[in-house]
Amino acid sequence: MEKNVRADKAALKELIDLGYQSTPVAIIDGQAVVGFDQIKITELLELES
Repeated sequence: MEKNVRADKAALKELIDLGYQSTPVAIIDGQAVVGFDQIKITELLELES
């Protein structure tokens, strides 16, 4: 699910509560991926690279 921290104050609070102050942050199966780390995202989603 995508959340827009600019438009949704609750989403911004959630991001800050998780300890992050910048975007993008993707949470995949409970693991955070900060920035665009294609290799890590591919591994977590179990996709072929």
